[in-house]
Amino acid sequence: MRTRLAGLVLAGCQPKSDSANGKVPSRSAGVARSISSGSALGALAKLAVKPDGPISGYDRIADFGAAWTDGQGASGGHNGCETRDDILRRDLTEVKLEGRCEVESGVLKDPCTGRTIRFTRGRKTSPAVRIDHMVALGNAWQTGAKALSKPVREQLANDPLNLTAADGPANDDKGDDDASGWLPQAAAGFRCEYVARQVAVETKYKLWITPAEKTAMSRTLGGCRGQVLPTESSHEVALKS
Repeated sequence: MRTRLAGLVLAGCQPKSDSANGKVPSRSAGVARSISSGSALGALAKLAVKPDGPISGYDRIADFGAAWTDGQGASGGHNGCETRDDILRRDLTEVKLEGRCEVESGVLKDPCTGRTIRFTRGRKTSPAVRIDHMVALGNAWQTGAKALSKPVREQLANDPLNLTAADGPANDDKGDDDASGWLPQAAAGFRCEYVARQVAVETKYKLWITPAEKTAMSRTLGGCRGQVLPTESSHEVALKS
């Protein structure tokens, strides 16, 4: 079911975690299981499949922390830069910075729409580029994130594995949808990469998928059977130093 929550518009592997016991995993320890660059289809087959849980009680900031906080355990956390700027620096070209972190301008070749967007920071211009949670936070809440500890949810919300710079209006249109309700329309090749990233996030954080979502993912990845599961060190995921 499609859900619109105001908080979402702010957006636009390792050994087993101790999160179930309330312990906070370190960045190096990860949060779930080791993600290796095997087949995305193979990883999809291992995900649990069941219906969405309830969305009731979900609050973006209360449950996943303030948007783009640096004080969290994902890659790039505690580096002195907000997560949004980390992703803009990774995904944009011709980047101009104010100081060490803040992206003032750059160019996004948006793989979701095929558009080239010239980004300029400002109240009216910044929304042209959003940071997309590939697994939307509301969707994650309904498929297992509710049971994660708050620090792990904050990590999920800021994990570069789950984030990409995207066309603002397209990201707003996605809302809370999973792969059964929304996928990038521009290029089939990027849909494969997009779904593989979703599978990687769901594997890492031990989320489940719905029957409809599995059907959509299987259909997409069936057209690109060589698609590998991305990892934290994949070129499209790793942050720039």
